[in-house]
Amino acid sequence: MQAKTAKYPLKVQAIRSRGQQARLYVYFPLPLAAAIGMKPGELVEWELLERAELHLKRHQTPPPGIKARRPRRR
Repeated sequence: MQAKTAKYPLKVQAIRSRGQQARLYVYFPLPLAAAIGMKPGELVEWELLERAELHLKRHQTPPPGIKARRPRRR
């Protein structure tokens, strides 16, 4: 039996500031962040595997079984 993959389609957004070149922005979906225990401010890096595939690498991964705090609702 194969595990079902979670997919989170999103669009790349551009941030434009006066006097600067546009920067591209990709958000990380909260359900995915919660599932892996990712926290705000965590250091990550992109690794280019192929032109059509990027790999997000975490510098420090929390041990399994530790649940991340749920974000507060405002």
